[in-house]
Amino acid sequence: MNLLTTLKGSLMEGYFPQGWDLEKIDRCASHGPADVFVREPHWHERFQPVSCGSVHDFEVYMGHEIALQIKAARENSQKLAIIFPVGPMGMYRWTVFFLKSWNVSASHVHGFNMDEWSDADGLTLPPSNPGAFQYAMEHSFYNVLGELTVPENQRHFATRDTLPTYAEQIAKLKNEGAKLVVVYGIGRVFHIAFWEPHFAGEYESEAAWRAQTHRVGARLHPLTIEQNAITSFKSRTTLVPCYANTIGPGLFLEADYAIGGADGALGRGMMWQGMSLWTTLKYGPNPWIPSSYMPTMAGKLFFLEELAGPLEPELN
Repeated sequence: MNLLTTLKGSLMEGYFPQGWDLEKIDRCASHGPADVFVREPHWHERFQPVSCGSVHDFEVYMGHEIALQIKAARENSQKLAIIFPVGPMGMYRWTVFFLKSWNVSASHVHGFNMDEWSDADGLTLPPSNPGAFQYAMEHSFYNVLGELTVPENQRHFATRDTLPTYAEQIAKLKNEGAKLVVVYGIGRVFHIAFWEPHFAGEYESEAAWRAQTHRVGARLHPLTIEQNAITSFKSRTTLVPCYANTIGPGLFLEADYAIGGADGALGRGMMWQGMSLWTTLKYGPNPWIPSSYMPTMAGKLFFLEELAGPLEPELN
């Protein structure tokens, strides 16, 4: 007896996005750790999962990968557009560490924050608010880089006025020879940025879904709100906004290289991201599972090895 057999008539019926195939998601989550590296037909030939033994390793590896992209573009005299997340965050101090160690300037980088908390109209927190994603990026990355930092006029944040200009700005940079890198985490409901799975129901075709570059005042799924209550607000659900401004697949699926991270372990055997990791890797591209497209792109997905399971109940 489990959710799949007791769903009908329960409070969970109608709770999950309409297009989710729960049985398929469960099959994805039933794999064992060795299956992580079994390549799927839909994976890009240069997509690579990378196992990390600890959170420390995870942060170092991701920070190094971001710094390498910045360094390589500098050496190639190439502009670099990077779409940045606020979560995971620990990698940024290591990106700073490596860039300072190598004395590599990020003056050629154009940074685009992928999302920001908002209200239903897209109004965001002021940059001085510690809960704002702009505040987090400035205090964890931009300001810490010192004289090597990204120029202020090349930092872009997902306000309701600026976010709609991202696509045009990035297209212009790419026309000038820039490389586009997206750094991402995976949501509990398989979102990338705050592009939620239930948005898929609004579009007549996959092509129409893929064309969407952004959304202002995006309505968040309840599981997304609870995920953030746990990971960012010390369980205080009442502090979590119900909306966000976010990029869409029309931007994150246009990246030349993608750097992903999954570090959602809570200790004592508890986690929130194991099923999200497995579904991302094994489900296959589907608009109702936004993260399922990330393995179709060149890049690396760093993950805590314990998230690979096996995802079976245990006695505590």
